[in-house]
Amino acid sequence: MLWSNFGTNKFTKFFGIDKDLATKTKEDIYKIVIAATELAKTKTGALIVIERDIKIQDIIATGVPLDAEVSPQLLVNIFVPKTPLHDGAVVISGNKIAAAACVLPLADDKDIAKELGTRHRAAIGASKESDSIVVVVSEETGKISVAKDGTLIADVREDVLKKILISNVVTKRFAVEKKERKNRLKELREKIKQNKEKNKEKKYKEEKNNENKN
Repeated sequence: MLWSNFGTNKFTKFFGIDKDLATKTKEDIYKIVIAATELAKTKTGALIVIERDIKIQDIIATGVPLDAEVSPQLLVNIFVPKTPLHDGAVVISGNKIAAAACVLPLADDKDIAKELGTRHRAAIGASKESDSIVVVVSEETGKISVAKDGTLIADVREDVLKKILISNVVTKRFAVEKKERKNRLKELREKIKQNKEKNKEKKYKEEKNNENKN
């Protein structure tokens, strides 16, 4: 039992595997979905940016630093009208609410529908300049939209929002990390094999030298 724990801990630490990270990220997604749904019910405008592989420190730097745990209550409270942080976007980075009241780049594409307001243009702009996923809640209609790769997926239901975020934030991210770990493991095995062959060759040469001396 002791050996089993020791081996697992050493292995997971060496390869940078955090078993709870995927679960934590999934839980954070659920919290974001709950918050977006609550905000939609009251037609409270909101912009929630979820950072992925491309870091968006320049956007985070435009807002008020929070470094807080993700919670539906905090997200809802941030966007309450006339409160200090409601105007702007929240950025989720590294499983934390990194900042609020952040300024996003506006998309100015001519093919974007004219009826889209500033929030939706900002969401499209942010998703175009990075690989971030942006959740938007319209204060006019209470509808939820998702911006991804410069495209807006409009009027999504709660279950669809959850699927989109899980697929793009959790599944893809950890599938890539799993592949990278597999490659590292393969490289390590190859290195061990090469070392064994070198040692075998070295031993063979030493034995030959000893035979010649005798």
